[in-house]
Amino acid sequence: MIHTACYYVELLLVAYTVSIMPDTSSRHLTRQFPAWLVLMGLLTALAPLAIDMYLPAFPAIASDLHTTEGNVERTLASYLLGMALAQLFYGPIADRFGRKLPLIFGLTLFSIASFAVSFSHDIEHLMWWRIAQAFGGAAGAVIPRAVIRDQLDTRNAAKALSLIMLIMGATPILAPIIGGQILVVAHWRVIFYVITLCGVLLLLSTAFFMRETLAPENVNPLRVSTIAHNYKALFLHRGFFFYSLAAAFGSAGMFAYISGSPRTFISVFEVPTHWFGFLFGLNAFCLILSSQIGARLLNRFTPQQLLSVAQNLQLAIVLTGLMFTLFGIINVYGVMAMLMGFMACQGFINPNAAALALSEQGHRLGVASALMGTLQMLCGALAGLSVSLWQDLSAIPLVAVLAGCVSISWFSGRRALQQSS
Repeated sequence: MIHTACYYVELLLVAYTVSIMPDTSSRHLTRQFPAWLVLMGLLTALAPLAIDMYLPAFPAIASDLHTTEGNVERTLASYLLGMALAQLFYGPIADRFGRKLPLIFGLTLFSIASFAVSFSHDIEHLMWWRIAQAFGGAAGAVIPRAVIRDQLDTRNAAKALSLIMLIMGATPILAPIIGGQILVVAHWRVIFYVITLCGVLLLLSTAFFMRETLAPENVNPLRVSTIAHNYKALFLHRGFFFYSLAAAFGSAGMFAYISGSPRTFISVFEVPTHWFGFLFGLNAFCLILSSQIGARLLNRFTPQQLLSVAQNLQLAIVLTGLMFTLFGIINVYGVMAMLMGFMACQGFINPNAAALALSEQGHRLGVASALMGTLQMLCGALAGLSVSLWQDLSAIPLVAVLAGCVSISWFSGRRALQQSS
């Protein structure tokens, strides 16, 4: 817990050393990792923190609350569903009242709900408080993307989103490891004390360090007709819709992996609980490394080129893994190799698909970011629920659902690229 607090405090001190936000008239990154982008990365990392830290505790939670691991897995799906619904509200609010105030509200709700989760004594209360936690954490998923597009053009936004994954990617590495180590010395409820602490630190950093980035001319009235018109226009915008689906089903594959990995590694392949976090972290490292390589390749290639190559490679890797799994000739090393390849490709797909989806939505970035996030969370909840309901004690549920998500992501990417060519 102390190490986690120090990690966040150190990054917040970095943010404090820069007293002004970059000039919003500039559409380029003036430094590789400006302080405002550090803060956006930490805010974006809040959802993975709340998702990943309690993964090693699934068996312990099931035992303590006298329920099944499948029911505990469904608390993850409920969190994703809450995130999906809440983002639809944060988008229009952020386009009307700015980026900062909705963030403060969301982080406050997240912190309160996180603390309440630790007092749950049955699976029903755990699930409802997780939904409340998601309604708060959704602000950190929607608004940072809008802040980035407020200040950067498409290519530089793709670079910024890739750089954010350096921070965001550290969370899936650290969170399960910290969660697993907490379980060695303390109760699973302590995990949610740590999550509460991180939420409070981010709330303070937003309140004191963040400055408003929504330009007055981009303020949209908070009218039902305006909101409905914007969402309808986004659904009819083929480029936005298909790029968003490409990102959404890629993310759904990640959520299928997140939801199904504890059962696959711990129950099927009998990986010790305290080692699970390290395997999880290795896959997250592949995501970080590839996203940073992708940020540098954007100096030579377009986002469309990187997206196309990464999706083709990802599809080939996962379908090969599915074939070996169905024939029963895959082991823990084969599953790890497939997952590492999937995550490496995802480091190219997510930031480029997101930047391309938002590239023509400057006048409604809040609702565009919200709808993109909602699609990601809905697809993620569906994928996670599919894995949890498929109660087969093998790697097949995880790999099959992952293959389905990747296939739909690939098809959507092809359609989007055809629209932009």
